[in-house]
Amino acid sequence: MKAELCRQALEKVGNPNILINLISRRVRQLTGASGSNTRPLITETAGLGAADIALVELVDAKMSWEAIVEPEGKETPAKRRRRS
Repeated sequence: MKAELCRQALEKVGNPNILINLISRRVRQLTGASGSNTRPLITETAGLGAADIALVELVDAKMSWEAIVEPEGKETPAKRRRRS
């Protein structure tokens, strides 16, 4: 992966964990691991790997994402362990 593309994508997303999830999911789509063979959303892919293509798509706003935020005051309770 190209470091400059990673930096630009991280500036757009803000959270490195979310960036990793976005890029890995898109790489699986591009490589056909999920059962569907999706074409790249950019025209020039010569010399780019699947991760670089996904990063360019994100930087060029060819793909988008939306963070799901939990409403305040509505937290999911922790599961209680039962004694055996």
